[in-house]
Parts: sequence; C-alpha cells; structure tokens
Amino acid sequence: MEGKVLARVGNLTVTEEEVNEMIMSLMQRGQNLNNPEGRAMVLEQMIANKLFLLDAGKNMYEYNAEFKAQLQKVKEDMLISFAMAKALETVKPATDDEIKAFYEENKERFGKGESVNASHILVDSEDKANEILAKINAGEISFEDAARAESSCPSKENGGNLGEFTRGQMVKEFDEAVFAMEVGEIKGPVKTQFGFHLIKLCAKNEAKTYEFEEIKSELSDMVTKEKQQKAYQSKINQLKILYPVDKM
Repeated sequence: MEGKVLARVGNLTVTEEEVNEMIMSLMQRGQNLNNPEGRAMVLEQMIANKLFLLDAGKNMYEYNAEFKAQLQKVKEDMLISFAMAKALETVKPATDDEIKAFYEENKERFGKGESVNASHILVDSEDKANEILAKINAGEISFEDAARAESSCPSKENGGNLGEFTRGQMVKEFDEAVFAMEVGEIKGPVKTQFGFHLIKLCAKNEAKTYEFEEIKSELSDMVTKEKQQKAYQSKINQLKILYPVDKM
C-alpha cells in the first residue's frame, strides 16, 4: 500500500513515508527536523530532488559517460562494503568466558595511574607568590579567595582548582612538586615556564586496576573487534592465495 502523497511532481510523487525516512536519516546525523517547520523544509528539498530527477531523465544523463564512471565507482564501493560485511557475518559476539579470559590476560592494561586533585595560584614573581603565601598562612585570606583575586590562570574562576590529573600531565616542576605533597598541604613558590605557583593538594588517589564488572561492556566491544580483525585478516590471506598480489 502506497503512503500518503504529499506532493506530485510531474509524473512522480513525494509520499509521507519518504519524508519520514529522510527526517529519521537527518536525526541520526544530529538534525532534528521532526516539527512542522522542519517537515516543510524536508518536503521542499524532496520536491527539488524529484525535479532534478525528472530533468536528469529528460537529458538522458544515465547514458552520460561521466555519470557511468561515477556509478561504477559507487557500485564498486558498495560491493567492497558488502563483501567485507559478508566476511565478518560469521563472527559471533564475545562470550562471557572470552571476555573474562581477555581481562585476566591483559589486566595490567586496565588500570588507572596515581592521580591528584590540586589547586594553584599563578603569579609572575617569586616575591608576589611569597606575599600571598604569607597571608594564607596567617589566616588573612583563604587559598581559594587568593586564587580568585591574584591568580593569572583561568582556573581562578574555580578558586584555582585544576581538577583531577595523573602524572605527566603537568609541566615537570609542577608535576614533581604536587605528587610529593600530602593532602591539605600548600607548597610554593614553584617556578615553571609559566611563572610562580602556589600549590594546594586537595586529594590524592592511588593507582588502581579496574574490576572486571566495571569495564565488562568495554571489554566486550574490544574482544568482539579483535575477533572481527582476525576474521578480516584471515579472509585477506585467503584471497591473496586466490588472487596473487604483486606490488610494483
């Protein structure tokens, strides 16, 4: 049964089903046109498409050599994709036993290094840093308020907080200082290429290995993709026997 006809273009039609399919396709690309204005836009575009299709037929473009070459390229690309899909269709999703075995064999890969959460105040001179540090130690101002008032880093808007980070993410001098600190400690001035820092360590997290259940879903994807890659390479090897390859 044909869908509701929304427009007639010459001897062609645009149906509600066609418009719905186009809207769904666009939604998958992040464009939500499932509203009256959007549907009207899609309908106009599909009318334009039908007009060009009629014009192509009138001009017999399907017999044009350039079009035939493009059509052949599209056909080849589609056949390649189809053949690849066929080669992988026998690959079963990863089983629980396969996922568990993969986790146990590669457990060292599924860890998170030591990390810290720290705040800092960045100024352009050591004297200025020491002056601010003296006020903080005397209780005249909190570290966070001093950061908001004095720091030249954009983190000042968060009271100087840099969030959580692991070793190696900061410049060497800052990295070495912060990972040697105790939680709650304030250290500085620490000189780096950016200036002079006062650092406050807010939290420290030890290195950990993720438990199996925490990352089971990700592991399933990894194992399935690994199986697909092996099947793909196996198929390539078989095809090279059937169709010898000579690199020039």
